[in-house]
Amino acid sequence: MGILSGNSKDEPLHYGEIFDLWQSSMAAKGFISGYRALQFHAGDKELKKILGELIDQAELEASECDTILTHNGIATSPVMPTRPEVKFEDIPVGARFSDPEIAAMIGADTAVGLVACSQVMGKSIREDIGALFGKYHLTKAAIGLKILKMSKEKGWLIPPPLQVKRPDLVEA
Repeated sequence: MGILSGNSKDEPLHYGEIFDLWQSSMAAKGFISGYRALQFHAGDKELKKILGELIDQAELEASECDTILTHNGIATSPVMPTRPEVKFEDIPVGARFSDPEIAAMIGADTAVGLVACSQVMGKSIREDIGALFGKYHLTKAAIGLKILKMSKEKGWLIPPPLQVKRPDLVEA
């Protein structure tokens, strides 16, 4: 039996896994803070619900990554301060993010999160780390689909140029 056999939780983390866990925790903590602020800006109930799901997922990711880091003797990333609550009506219209802007932001964040999870999965040698980020990837994909469907239904999605008519192919 080698050092990398047996229970993967007992295997050492390599430096890439340590960095990825730490960075993922830090990003999740930033998303928690940012998404809580966006909840104050959001007027649409469905959008607020999705923001709540994103916050719950980010809290889970930060907690699970921090647990692994702590178990391996690595200091965790700092927690962001809690934002004071504000009423939607108290945010000036010119300073308030609109619902379509928020939907676009969280859609982009979710897409970037999918890529980040894939990268961690691809370079992990500990099966538990790869599986953990596989779980995050599946959850982000599901939430991303909700964001897409909501944006389409509410008319918030701005598609890129669409190819309506394809040019005729000339065979030589």
